Order: sequence, then structure tokens, then C-alpha cells
Amino acid sequence: IPFHIVEGAVTDVRVPQNTTRSLLPFLQQANVQYTILISDLQQAIENQTGGRPHRNRRSLSGYNYEVYHSLEEIEDWMHYLNRTYSDLVHMFSVGKSYEGRPLYVLKSRPLCCQMLRDCHSLSQHLIGKLFLLWKLFSFTDPDMRKMLTQLYFYIMPVFNVDGYHFSWTNDRFWRKTRSKNMRFHCHGVDANRNWKVKWCDEGASLHPCDDTYCGPFPESEPEVKAVAHFLRKHRKQIKAYLSFHAYAQMLLYPYSYKYATIPNFNCVESAAYNAVNALQSAYGVRYRYGPASSTLYVSSGSSMDWAYKNGIPYAFAFELRDTGHFGFLLPEMLIKPTCTETMLAVKNITLHLLKKCH
Repeated sequence: IPFHIVEGAVTDVRVPQNTTRSLLPFLQQANVQYTILISDLQQAIENQTGGRPHRNRRSLSGYNYEVYHSLEEIEDWMHYLNRTYSDLVHMFSVGKSYEGRPLYVLKSRPLCCQMLRDCHSLSQHLIGKLFLLWKLFSFTDPDMRKMLTQLYFYIMPVFNVDGYHFSWTNDRFWRKTRSKNMRFHCHGVDANRNWKVKWCDEGASLHPCDDTYCGPFPESEPEVKAVAHFLRKHRKQIKAYLSFHAYAQMLLYPYSYKYATIPNFNCVESAAYNAVNALQSAYGVRYRYGPASSTLYVSSGSSMDWAYKNGIPYAFAFELRDTGHFGFLLPEMLIKPTCTETMLAVKNITLHLLKKCH
């Protein structure tokens, strides 16, 4: 059992099946309450990542938005969208990852202001990135048409491309980047602790082998540096920054790094309240909302705080389904409902933003 588990806290522990018989009596003897959530974790992983050969997608109608996709399949889909709908979408790269992979962004249509949506950093966050895009480009929805004719959307389906790829080939629960630390022989930095805003303060670790390692210095990770550069370049035009994570069923806004009220609290709080109500209207799933520090936990160096501190007035982080039963292994059958309800929240925030844009 990891040494850092605090007494009284709830935590997830993954154990080899052949140790279960010896572990359970120990937990009972120590009076530790436990619940077996997934009896065969390896099988659950293989159900999501194995058994489906890669295919180049020839049409959007043939693309399955209700299964998890490898990085290669996601990028193939983006290239297809860029080729086929060049009048609606422009694909470009903002830089390269540590391992040399391009950091692709899709840009949609014109007019008054801009918005950046990033399916952020942690490689476990597989939930329906492309389904969200598909819903965004649903031109039959009058609200979507309004959004797409009055806003630019910059959409980055995968931020941590190296980590995401590694989570398909080696470790399904990998969360960091893949940069090397030669001194400790540990890989990766938590990309959502690496931004230059109260860097490596509370909620981040200085140890390279920890999951919350903040890196040797702010923007040490090429992925973070590239996106930060892009945001700095466009920050006068960008009005909102939305980041998508898993899991907890929360809609969070600044600050993450401290307990304090943001200057435009009333406006942001109103947008969050309306968004979670819109989300709940789909399937009755309730999201908590509020400042990240008090609603989730204190963490420093996050992209959301950085975006807000750099002049982007609406910065939100979604923590999608569920609240821990499936955790990072959310079944594929829940992709569609999760993304359908999330899109209602995104649409609500965007329409709220449009009222402030005039």
C-alpha cells in the first residue's frame, strides 16, 4: 500500500490478483474499510484498448464516436476533417512534444471573439474527445450555428500526446508527459503543474518520480511551452479557456492555487451555475461547481489559473464522469451520455460568453 495514504482518506489501490487473498485479511485485521470496484482490472483495460485494428477513417459518418481511440486514429480523423471540410476547419500545429510529435489544433470559423478548448494533459482522459467535436459541428442546432458564426474555436483534442500514446502502448494509467530525468531515471512531468503561476507551490511535488511532479522549472515541458506561447500570442482575442479532465463530476474555475475570490466572480459563478443545470437536464447527473481550491483541492501551476492570470476572463476546468466507481476506466457505453451532457454545459457557457462579447 502506498506510504503516502493519509489516515481517514479515501483512495484507489490497484493490486495484482494473486495478492488479493493475502491482502484482504490484512485490511480486515487493520480495520480498513474497502470496496472492490473492479474485480479484473486488466480485462477492463483490454476491453477499452485492445482488439480493434487501426483503420483510416474515410468518412465522418463511419467514425465511431462511442469508443476510445488511439492517438493515430484521432490524428487521422483530424487530417480527414481538415481535408474534407477545409472551408469550416483549419488544422495546424503549435509545436512539438518531447518525443517529437506534432501538437495539433483545429480552428473553426470567424467573427467577434475567440475561445480555446483543450482536452488537457493527463493521458487517462480519454472520454469522447471526438464526440465533443462532432457535437460542436452539428449545424442542425441553431445555437451551434450561432456559436460557429460568431466565434473562433481553437480545439486541441490531445494535449499530452506522448503520455496519451504511452497510455495505449504501456501503462493505461500514465498521467505525466514523457520527458526524461536522468538523475532519478523517472519519466515525465505533470503538465497541469508545470505552468508559470505559483509554480511548484502547494499541491505539487518537487520529486521527479511523483505523479504531481511540477518539473525542473516552469514551462520545462515543450507541450506546455508551446501552448503557453500560443495563448500569449492570442490572449487579447481569447475570451474563454475550457479544459477537460477526468474524473469527479465537477465544473471548476479559478483559483486553484489559493483560497480567494476572483474579481469577476459573479459573472463566472453565474455561468457555472447555469452550465451545471443545463448539464443535469440531460440525464440527471449532478456536477458540483465552484473555485477549484475549495471544490476539489489546492494545486499550483495549473493551465486554468495561468489562462485566467494572463487575461482570459472565463477559465474553466471540467472534471467529467464519474465520481470514482469506474474512475479512469469509464465504460465506452457512457461516452455518449457524458459528452452529450457536457456539450450542453459548453454551449451554455458559450452563449453566456456571447452576451458579454458585444
